[in-house]
Amino acid sequence: MTVRSDPVGEQPPASEGGWYARTPEEVVAAFAVDPAAGLSAARAAELLAAHGPNALPEEKRAPAWRRFLAQYRSYMQLVLLAAAVVSLLIEEWTTGILLIVLTLLNAVVGLRQEGKAESAMNALQSMMKATARVRRDGTEAEIPAEQLVVGDIVLIAAGDQVAADGRVIEASALQIDESALTGESVPAAKDTATLTVPRAAPGDQSGMAFMNTPVTHGSGVLVVTATGVDTELGKISGMLSATEKEVPPLTKELDTLTLWITGAAALTMIVMFALGRERGQAWDVLFVSAVSLAIAAIPEALPTVTQAILSVGSLNLAKRNAIVKELPSVETLAFTSAINSDKTGTLTMNQMTAVEVVSPTDRYTVSGTGYGLDGKVHHAAGSAAGIEDAILPYVMASDAKLVDGAVVGDPTEGALLVLAHKAGLDIDATRESLPRLATLPFDPTYKLMATFHSAVDASGRQVVRCFVKGAVPAVAARAATALAAGETVPWDAELAARAEERTARMGSEGRRVMAAATRDLDAAGFDPDGDLLAYVTALRMTSLVGMVDPPREEARAAVAGAQAGHIRVRMVTGDDVTTGAAIARQLGIPGEAVLGADFAAMSEEEQLSRIDGIGVVGRVAPEHKVLLANTLKKKGDVVAMTGDGVNDAPAIKAADIGIAMGSGTDVAKNAGRMILSDDNFATIVYAVEQGRRIYDNLTKYIRFVLLLLVTFVLTFLGATVFNIAAGEPFTPPQVLWIHFVVNASFGFALGFDQESPGLMRRRPRPRGESVLTRPVLVTVGLGGLAITIVLLGLIKLGQAHFDSTGTGQSIAFTAFALCLIVAAFECRSETDSVLTASTFDSKQMNWVALAQFVLAVLVTQMDGFRRILGTTEIDARQFGWALLAAFALLLVWELGKLLARRSRRA
Repeated sequence: MTVRSDPVGEQPPASEGGWYARTPEEVVAAFAVDPAAGLSAARAAELLAAHGPNALPEEKRAPAWRRFLAQYRSYMQLVLLAAAVVSLLIEEWTTGILLIVLTLLNAVVGLRQEGKAESAMNALQSMMKATARVRRDGTEAEIPAEQLVVGDIVLIAAGDQVAADGRVIEASALQIDESALTGESVPAAKDTATLTVPRAAPGDQSGMAFMNTPVTHGSGVLVVTATGVDTELGKISGMLSATEKEVPPLTKELDTLTLWITGAAALTMIVMFALGRERGQAWDVLFVSAVSLAIAAIPEALPTVTQAILSVGSLNLAKRNAIVKELPSVETLAFTSAINSDKTGTLTMNQMTAVEVVSPTDRYTVSGTGYGLDGKVHHAAGSAAGIEDAILPYVMASDAKLVDGAVVGDPTEGALLVLAHKAGLDIDATRESLPRLATLPFDPTYKLMATFHSAVDASGRQVVRCFVKGAVPAVAARAATALAAGETVPWDAELAARAEERTARMGSEGRRVMAAATRDLDAAGFDPDGDLLAYVTALRMTSLVGMVDPPREEARAAVAGAQAGHIRVRMVTGDDVTTGAAIARQLGIPGEAVLGADFAAMSEEEQLSRIDGIGVVGRVAPEHKVLLANTLKKKGDVVAMTGDGVNDAPAIKAADIGIAMGSGTDVAKNAGRMILSDDNFATIVYAVEQGRRIYDNLTKYIRFVLLLLVTFVLTFLGATVFNIAAGEPFTPPQVLWIHFVVNASFGFALGFDQESPGLMRRRPRPRGESVLTRPVLVTVGLGGLAITIVLLGLIKLGQAHFDSTGTGQSIAFTAFALCLIVAAFECRSETDSVLTASTFDSKQMNWVALAQFVLAVLVTQMDGFRRILGTTEIDARQFGWALLAAFALLLVWELGKLLARRSRRA
C-alpha cells in the first residue's frame, strides 16, 4: 500500500475524535468534494493510483512442498529421521525404512490438519462487497468496490453492503447491522449528528458507516473516509496478521520430553562408545548397539498413539456439536482456566422476548422465551379488564410478521408480535380491520415510528388513528394524556415521573424498554403526503414494555459447572455494561462490569490487579478483546475466547483456544480452533470436560512411556557399564516389539480409559506447568530403576545358571513385557492402589492386558516369533522367574503409593 503524501483522507487527531467528530460540511470540505456531483473521474483515478485499491491484503499460502517440510520442525520428527538415517548407514534396512515411514505418516497427518483451517485473512478478503453506487462527474454510477477512493460520494439503501468506511452526510431512517463488527445485537440507527466524544468506539459512532456492514433499513449518503487497510475491517485484518497462534501445551510437553530423552540417550551413547573402545570393541559393533539404544530411547509410537487419541476425542466432540479443527486443541481444552464468552447467541438466545408490560395503573408479566408462542400474559397488579388496548400500537406500528411460528422482519418488532399473540390478539384480523394509510418510519433523530390507519371512534365518527412506538423519552415528550384502566387521564408530572422510574428499573434489569401511544386525527384534515411528524403530538400513552434477550436455560447450569471446575467465566459484549451486568447476574457470573475503553485505559499493573474482579466487559472493540485475552495469559490463565463476528476474530486467534460460533462469520470460524455448531455455551463446558478427560488419559500414557524410556536408557547404560550382553541387552527387533506391540497397545487402552473420579472438581493445570512433575519423575525414576535391576539380573541369571546369554535375554524380554502390564495398571493413577475392584473397570485395559500376557508367552514358544525377535525357548521355571519379577514390581509400586498417600494426608 502506497503511503499517502497528500492531506486528503488523513484521520483527524485522536484528541479531536475521528471523522464522526466533524460536521458533514467539514468532512466534505476536507475532501474537497461536491456531494451533489462527487469526485471527477480524473481525481478518482489519481487517488486510486496514489493509495491503491479498496481491498484487504491477501495472505499468500506457502507452496505444498514447503508446508510438508515444515512438518519436520518438531524435535520428535528430527530425532526419528536421524535414527532412520543412522540405521540405513549401518544396513539396518528394516528399522530404517520403518522409521522413515513413521515420519512420513506423522507429516501427512499434520499437513492434513493444517489444510482444514483456511486463512482468516483470506476469509476477510472474500467478504468484500463487489460493487458500490457512487456519484462521479455529476452522475450516478455503479463501480467495483475496489475502485472506491477517499472522498467518493456513496449512496446506500436497504439491502446494500457498505463498501468502505464513510461519514454519513444524509440519512433517511437509516439502520445498519453492525453486529459482526461491534457485537451489537440490534441494528444501529445512523444519522448526520456530530459527536464530541474523543476516541468513541465504532459501536458508538452513529454518524459513521463501516465496510462490509449490511444496510437493514432506510437509505443514506456517505463520503468515503477510509478504504482498504485503513478501514475498521482493515484494522482487524492487521490485528489478525500480527497475532500469533499459541503453541498447544501438549506440543510443548512432547518437545521437552523429546529433548530430555535425546539428551539422556546421547549421554548414554557417549558412555557406551568410551567404555566400548576402552574394551577393544569394534566400531561397527558399537554402532549397532548405539542404534539399538537410539531406537529404544525414542518413543516412536508416541506421536501415532497421541494422534489417534486426539482424533477419537475430536470425533466424540463433533457428535456433541464441538468441531475441532486442529487436534492439539483437544488437549488445550484441558488447561482452560478462563472463558471469555460473547453474550448474544452464546449465553443468551439471541431472540428478543417481551417479559413485562406496564401501564399507568396495571402491570403484566409475560412467560415463555424467544419466539415461541406457548407463553402467557399474567395480570400481576392493577384493575384493567384486558391488555389489548395497551399493546395495540406495538402491533400496528410494525412491519414484521409471524409466519409459521417464525418472525419475518425486525427481531424487536417480532418480539412484540409474539407478545400480542400471547395476549390473545388476532394480529392479521386486527390489521385488516384498520387499513394503513401512511407510515412515518423510525428515524434516530426523533426515535419513534408511527403509522396512520383508517378507523372509527367510539362515537361512530370516521377518524385517522395514529399508532406510535419508540424510545420512552421520545414518546413521553409528545404525550398529553394516558390510558389508565380504560379511561383517559392527563399525562401529568406524577405519571411522567412514574414512567421514568419504571424505565430505569427495567433498564437496570438488562431490559430494552419501549413506549406505545395513540392519537385520533380528523380524517378530513389528514394529508398522508404531508409532514407526518407534525401529527405525532398530543399523544395518549398506553404502555411501556420491557424486552430482553433471555439467557439460555442450559447456560446457567453450564456456568455453574465451569465455576465448579475452577474455570472463570467472563462476559464480553458489544452491548452496554448495564445490560451485560444484568444478564451476568441471572447467569451467576460474578464480578464488576467495566467498559472496554476503561479497561484499556488502565495501566498494565492495574489491569493485572483488577482482572480477577471483573466479570463483564461491555462496549468492547476488537483490540479490547485481544488485550483481555493477553492480560489473562500474563496472569497465568489458559484462555478460551468465543465469538461470531469479524470483530471477534483477532481475540479468537490470540486466545489459547479460539471458539467460533457455527452461525458466525467465516472470518471468526477460520481464526478459531474450534467451532460450536449449536452456538451453545453449555457445549464449551462439555468440551472442556472432555478435554480434561482426554488430557488426563494422555498423561497416564505419558507416565507409562516415560517409565518405558527410562528403563531402556538405564538398561542399556547398565549393560554397558557392567559389560552385560556386550552392552546390547535387547536387539532392535525386540525394542521395536516393545514399542509398537506392547507400548502402543497400552497407549490406546490408557488413552481411551474411564474418566478419573472427581476430574472436573480439580483445578486446571497452570500455564507452563510440565507434565514432568516431581511425583512423576520420582515414580518413573524409581520404577525404571527397579525394572532395570530386574532385567539385568535376569540376563546375568541366564549367563550363570543356563550358560546362555540368549536365554537370559529371553527371560528378561518376557519379564519386561509382564512388568509393563503391571506398570500400565499402576500408571492409571499416581496414588490410588490397583488392589481394588475398580482396577478392572476398563474393558480395553483388561483385553489388552490379557493379550499382552498371551504374547509374552508366545514370543519364546512359537518358532515364528523366535525367528523375528531373536528369542530362545524358555521353560515354565524360567517363565516363573519373569513372572516373579512382575510381582516384585507390583509390591514395590504399591508400597510407594502407600507412602505417597500418607505423605499427602500429612
